[in-house]
Amino acid sequence: MSQPDIRILVVDDESAIRRALRPPLLELGFQVAEASRGEEALQLLRAGAYDAVLLDVNMPGIGGIETLRRIRTFAPRLPILVLTIRDQEEEKVEALDLGADDYVTKPFSTRELIARIRAAVRRVKAPVRAEDAPMEIGEIRLDPVKRLVTRRGQAVHLTRKEFDILHCLMSRAGRVVTYAKLLTAVWGADCREEVEYLRTFVRQLRKKIEDDPSNPLYLLTDVYVGYRFADAQMFQDSAAALATNLVSESVALEPATGEAV
Repeated sequence: MSQPDIRILVVDDESAIRRALRPPLLELGFQVAEASRGEEALQLLRAGAYDAVLLDVNMPGIGGIETLRRIRTFAPRLPILVLTIRDQEEEKVEALDLGADDYVTKPFSTRELIARIRAAVRRVKAPVRAEDAPMEIGEIRLDPVKRLVTRRGQAVHLTRKEFDILHCLMSRAGRVVTYAKLLTAVWGADCREEVEYLRTFVRQLRKKIEDDPSNPLYLLTDVYVGYRFADAQMFQDSAAALATNLVSESVALEPATGEAV
């Protein structure tokens, strides 16, 4: 799908938000429609075809969460990004558990928002991968049939649970997996509240797949919400930014011409 074909429905009761989003989206070639309430959004979505929805959580009427729930009954694969405020972690988790593809926290940068929109649409339009097909992102390759993980071509020894965590996250690359969903997938529903237990495993996993576990490029944390494994584009962007920073630091450390070393 070419970028000008991407049609977005912006659902927010704040007209200032809708007015602010329209110009940059139009400038980049997106088609933009607007709704100020969930009820209106549902009517528009049933009447026409859209490629993504930006959905505010806090709206009068049925609200963003209920709107999301109803959209998923007739559009299970439609990319939906929810707009939240900074301290609404519980609503972020609820939205993700109901099937939101991602979230953006107000106030947000337009650049970040557009990157998230593109990523969500890209994931939906990508060819469906067979469940047992190997996955490769950056230097990490996971073969679910052989239960084998390699990094730079070298086998990485993982425990059974570490492998299951990595498999769960890589199979949803680019998307946030909430703590509860990840715990349920790996340990079962009875362990969905054991977040500290999960964090211990994630710390160990990062030591095995990251160059710098304290500044991960692959296994990322969404604070108070869950984890996400970078998709290919996210990894490339992060690696490029890291390389640029290293070059800048190297230049800054070089002595001025004529100075004694």
